Amino acid sequence: MPLITILSFVLFTGLVAFTTWLITRKDNHHSSRGYFLAGRSLTFPLIAGSLLLTNLSTEQLVGLNGLAFNEGLSVIAWEVVAVLALVAMALFFLPRFLKSGIATLPQLLEIRFDKQTALITNFIFLIAYMVILMPIILYSGARGLSNMLDLKGLLGIEDETLILWLTVWFVGIAGSIYALWGGLRTVVVSDTLNGIGLLIGGMLIPYFAFNLISDGQGVMEGWHILKTTYPKMLNSVGGPTHNVPFFTLFTGVMIINLFYWCTNQQIIQRTFGASSLAEGQKGVLLTGGLKLLGPLYLVLPGIIAFYLYSKSGVKADNAYGTLVRQVLPAPLTGFFAAVMVGAILSSFNSALNSTCTLFSLGFYKGMLRKNATDEQVVRSGKWFGLFLAIGAMTIAPFLAKTESIFAYLQKMNGIYFIPIFAVVLVGLLSKRVPAKAARVALLCGVIIIAIGYFIPGCSDVVEYLHEYHFLAIVFVGLIVAMLIWGKLAPRKAAWIQQDVKAVDLTPWKWAVPTGILLCVIVCIIYYSFADFGVL
Repeated sequence: MPLITILSFVLFTGLVAFTTWLITRKDNHHSSRGYFLAGRSLTFPLIAGSLLLTNLSTEQLVGLNGLAFNEGLSVIAWEVVAVLALVAMALFFLPRFLKSGIATLPQLLEIRFDKQTALITNFIFLIAYMVILMPIILYSGARGLSNMLDLKGLLGIEDETLILWLTVWFVGIAGSIYALWGGLRTVVVSDTLNGIGLLIGGMLIPYFAFNLISDGQGVMEGWHILKTTYPKMLNSVGGPTHNVPFFTLFTGVMIINLFYWCTNQQIIQRTFGASSLAEGQKGVLLTGGLKLLGPLYLVLPGIIAFYLYSKSGVKADNAYGTLVRQVLPAPLTGFFAAVMVGAILSSFNSALNSTCTLFSLGFYKGMLRKNATDEQVVRSGKWFGLFLAIGAMTIAPFLAKTESIFAYLQKMNGIYFIPIFAVVLVGLLSKRVPAKAARVALLCGVIIIAIGYFIPGCSDVVEYLHEYHFLAIVFVGLIVAMLIWGKLAPRKAAWIQQDVKAVDLTPWKWAVPTGILLCVIVCIIYYSFADFGVL
């Protein structure tokens, strides 16, 4: 590996770390408000930057491009539907979250239902983050870095498994330092800095790749060659055998996106730290605008990699790292590898910070030590986060046999996404559904989806329906069951949400027009590449 690649990697990584320390060194990291909510001081650029990079980790860069390598442009669905979910977050969910002044989603469920509902949700989140989310982030990050930096050659180690373990633990330890000792604001600032680098580097990949395809004749010529050679790969409509068939956009894919962007603690925690509703809405909608650019660096490189490597036996989840190493000049390879490390750290430390928040405020202060001081609450979160990080670093290398890391992530996420989102939605929209209905829905939802996925016979039915349709059926069933329960055995008094005056709830005056504009652009983009003949 050229020395300039290593130097650019070290330089950018060090620059981000030093700048983050410089900006946040005087922050209050000892109180729960300062550590978990950044003192409710976040403005819209920081919120947008952190939301974007928390989402754009290597399970997206490596995983979604890998899925595009296999299936083409139809996987754009995950990006365009995300914009619609962000509009829903800005206009419907965020005002209600900030009104209650919560730091975690389970706190909202405690306010709306009861403490037991909150504890069940806390437990589900913690298990899912430790067993599903954080190991996938570490594994996909290690896989991407290994291919991009050619760690085999750099370290002189031929054993891929050993390289995977070393890389996972390096990233895990670095991410733990950010999350456990810095708090939410440190995470957000480093996210924003890395996000700028990611957007720049991500856009450069297709630029250099198209020039490679066209033998230096320009991007448009490269695009023309790709479109002419593999036109079927550029259809935004998924057929019945694709990972995202067209009609699943209106069922499971939509519900998964709504949960992810509106009720996933890892994502929405940075919006809880908004200095006002207007700043939060601007940050969320700016994220929606930036997500419109997502296909350029999350889907298109995978299709280009298919053009270049489909006949050479490259594995789908190795395609992105291989493409980056081949097309980027040496100095930019080091820079982009540093950005990739930043993206990995962003998602990992965001998940870790969220689990610390859930444990400290939900279990430690909520159950174990109700009279604990702020400093004790923060310390408990750090120790639990350390335990969780070690568990995730241990599990991550065992994902090496997974065929598609992104498809695996979405499938496993459905187990807890669906019941939690159903309970939150019913809680916000209904006034009389009792706590017992919510608790039963949470537990039954997880069990039903797990049975559908893993029990022989049941899994055949799910495969026949398609797993995203199955998730939608469970989602609707849970909502209907809770509403019926609310009619037959309603809570004694209607629930009325109280404004705790945590922040100014004056909405941004351009929030609704901006949301409508984003929805229109999504439809235009999707339709522009649609060939419904595959249906």
